Amino acid sequence: MGRIRTLALLFVTVAMVTSVPIAGVAAGGEASTSGTDSTAGEASTSDTDSTAGEAGAFQTGATVPQAQPQANQSQGEQARNRTGCNYVSLYEETIPSVVQVQVGSGLGSGFVYEATGNATFVVTNQHVVGENESVGVRASDGELYEGAVVGATAFADLAVVRVNATTDSMAALPLADETPQPGQRVAALGSPYGLESTITSGIVSGVNRSMPTEAGRLPNTIQTDAPINPGNSGGPLVDCASGDVLGVNRAGGGENIGFAVSARLVERIVPELVETGEYAYPFLGVRTLPLSQLIVDANDLDVTEGVYVAGVLGETGASEALQGADESTQLDGATVPVGGDVIVAVDGQTVTTREDLLSYLLTETQPEDTIELTVLRDGERETVEVTLGERPPVNGS
Repeated sequence: MGRIRTLALLFVTVAMVTSVPIAGVAAGGEASTSGTDSTAGEASTSDTDSTAGEAGAFQTGATVPQAQPQANQSQGEQARNRTGCNYVSLYEETIPSVVQVQVGSGLGSGFVYEATGNATFVVTNQHVVGENESVGVRASDGELYEGAVVGATAFADLAVVRVNATTDSMAALPLADETPQPGQRVAALGSPYGLESTITSGIVSGVNRSMPTEAGRLPNTIQTDAPINPGNSGGPLVDCASGDVLGVNRAGGGENIGFAVSARLVERIVPELVETGEYAYPFLGVRTLPLSQLIVDANDLDVTEGVYVAGVLGETGASEALQGADESTQLDGATVPVGGDVIVAVDGQTVTTREDLLSYLLTETQPEDTIELTVLRDGERETVEVTLGERPPVNGS
């Protein structure tokens, strides 16, 4: 019996010793200090199944191998991918490319979009540069340059400033090539209230939002809870893991609510601003409303998602293809339009909101393109073709 008890005690001791490194691997080795979810951490650093890896280590006594970092990742990026976000390394890698834009007695922010030959191109907001043809550009190292405004557009609130100089410190920040996900960690960089080289942290709160600009409502924008204050306008909203630019900070809409022009719009519009100084937007030529319950009831619709055509503008491609509301009715004390088409798809892609329709037009089409719209008309689905025009200037821009 004494030998049996001794062997049993030995097995328990061995089991306790071997279980410790297995639990550590399952938690990513950093669960106790990182504050991040261990399962998510494993998924972001390994393509293998963690359960199978643990079983293999238990059976062989071997240590579970760590995921190998990609060769093109910086050390800071590798660390952030392992721990969730290291804002210190993110700041060190991105802030040299962030500038302060000085205009008269005001100021904003910007970032290096391209550096080539003897020129550096800085992206900022149109409302930062205003009608000015030249602005001051102060780099993060304190150097001040004269910049020429080469292009601007009020609708997307984007502008490009050219500096006739290049330096090693002002490297271009890459644009993100994918739409961010709500919950993704981000940082806003810039000069809020003139405080140069400032970083604030947060997450992506929402995507494909629309926000008002001086020339209309701009779709395909990013909502974030990263603090965006006066002076931040024009600076980059960057992804924590990669340092890529997700958007151009534009406005703080309230407590914990800010907005940024998406990288997708920057990628589409900025090259034209650099090349020609302006950008031509597609124009459908309709007045639309969200599909509210009152509109659904008044029009006896069998759909609850889509875009209601309240009116069609003359001398546009839509005037012959689409049908706007031709009368109205009173319902629950409100005047509700009746008789308009409901747009439910564009070029085969489902349209559930006005943001869907506007975002598609802005990111996938250009003036003179012909698109196919699927509409609900008089209870029947039809497909109509519309040739897009060019968006007319609003308020001189």
